Amino acid sequence: MAKLYFYYSAMNAGKSTVLLQSSHNYHERGMKTLLLTPVINQRDGKGKIASRIGLTKEAKSFNQEDDLLLLINATHEQDPIACVLIDEAQFLTRPQVEQLAKVADQAGIPVLSYGLRTDFQGNLFPGSAALLGWADNLIELKTICHCGRKATMNLRTDAEGEPIKEGEQVEIGGNERYVAMCRKCFVEAMS
Repeated sequence: MAKLYFYYSAMNAGKSTVLLQSSHNYHERGMKTLLLTPVINQRDGKGKIASRIGLTKEAKSFNQEDDLLLLINATHEQDPIACVLIDEAQFLTRPQVEQLAKVADQAGIPVLSYGLRTDFQGNLFPGSAALLGWADNLIELKTICHCGRKATMNLRTDAEGEPIKEGEQVEIGGNERYVAMCRKCFVEAMS
């Protein structure tokens, strides 16, 4: 039976690297995958998934209005796919997460989604909240804080490296804007 998986972590834990490695494993065995990334994720250019260690792969972009069940089924009918892999899954909508569950349950295609659990204020992203509720398997990818503890929080900083406490939930950026921290260091930085 196919399942819906949610691989989550703080920033810079290697989510995109693990996604690209999983896709490579399927391809190495002669199976096709469908890589999806939200349009909002322009960090690496539209229609690309890239890891910080230099791996890059073309992906199909989607927006919040897209019906992922229809998109995946149409792709699968044209050229059968063995697995769907989604980067930046925190940007999914709840209906899209429910559609992905149907892909696993009805089409029998495993769906591997990768994303952040929480934003820079410690709040769940809507897509992450839906995945935490709907995914069959939850897998935490780990990274470390500067103190050596497991990092679970994402600190947003300004150009001078000072913590940002308020603002929009979504602001695309990489290592220069966000720092993965343990909760203790995060709370100290925010106080």
